Amino acid sequence: MVANQRDGKRSFDSYPTEVEALEAANTLANRLDSRDYVAASMTQPQAIEYANANQVLKPLGLTLTAVVSTVAEGVKLTGNLAAVLKACQFYAENFKTVSPKTVAEAVAELLQSKKNYGAKERYLEDLEFRLGKFQDAFKVNVNNITTTDLQTWLDGMKLSTQSYANNKRVAHLLFEYSIAKGYALHNPAVKLQKVKIRNGKTEVFTPDEAAKMLGAVSEDFRPCLALGLFAGLRSAEIERLEWKDIDLVQRHIVVGADTAKTASRRIVPIEANLAAWLVLTPVNKRKGAVWAFGRDWFNKSEQATAKDAGISWKRNAMRHSFASYLMAKLKDAGRVAGYCGNSSAMIHKHYTELCTVADATSFFGINPPAIVNALPPPPVIPQLPQTTIEVATVATI
Repeated sequence: MVANQRDGKRSFDSYPTEVEALEAANTLANRLDSRDYVAASMTQPQAIEYANANQVLKPLGLTLTAVVSTVAEGVKLTGNLAAVLKACQFYAENFKTVSPKTVAEAVAELLQSKKNYGAKERYLEDLEFRLGKFQDAFKVNVNNITTTDLQTWLDGMKLSTQSYANNKRVAHLLFEYSIAKGYALHNPAVKLQKVKIRNGKTEVFTPDEAAKMLGAVSEDFRPCLALGLFAGLRSAEIERLEWKDIDLVQRHIVVGADTAKTASRRIVPIEANLAAWLVLTPVNKRKGAVWAFGRDWFNKSEQATAKDAGISWKRNAMRHSFASYLMAKLKDAGRVAGYCGNSSAMIHKHYTELCTVADATSFFGINPPAIVNALPPPPVIPQLPQTTIEVATVATI
């Protein structure tokens, strides 16, 4: 037996013969002599480096010898030190422990989390609708879904480019949440095929079509139709709007941050014809929500109004009409963008030169045949007194 030191502890190595034991002892002695020589000849910087290395390894319970030996083996196998690090990263990413969680369970948790953090109702409805389709398609644990599975599912639905992007976005959200909660290792939505969104033609209602709808609209839906046509409010914004947000005296609408799609407060002026349509609603009914019947009935009312007017409903055309006619009237993308809650670039891209000035005049001239309630006059803006300023002439030398 030959006495040895391993990791600071004494141990004994056994050999079958005395000769082999003596050879091993001599080899060990020579190695120790070599180490002692190296240790004795170490410079101060080398000694500091050694001490630092041991300090780093101490919390991990590793010795410098063990680590160097392991790294050396790794370099032999992979060819270089960088490859060893990449191999470690791959292992860490792919062999972590995850908590099994079905898609349905992860979806329920995500929706509850969004509610807890105050997500808007319209957003939650859209999220619940898309995630509902997702959980119906995947009755497995979140961690078991691959990019191929996702791509096959999206391709099989034959969606428009916009719907494809929307469903991809929601899937990405679910997997990011699952990774954060420890339910999944990867986000397979990251590598899904990218598609270029092709927006359809921007459609507007002609002045004649708008007038027909206003003549056929129900009393309950009339303020909503007028606000969409002549203030450009989004359907979701109208659904959240209250009568107290509409100031018929100062002639403006306050679209609060909790109402606007972009979560940014804006002020929309009330055109004269819009004011005339709004005051058709009796004063005693101008309380609470402008529309109190829910999203489904809002959509059904749009379709029913167009049908009763003898025209086809055009998707988002109320807002498109307002922006297009106002752009023709003002020739100012910045102001139109401010009223619509969009960027000037979006206004230029979608609403420039779609309508003529004459069309805009006709559109904003659509008034009810009779005004039932007294309409307050527009606010008078006081004029500042003019002051004459004498300017002295200064001669320059």
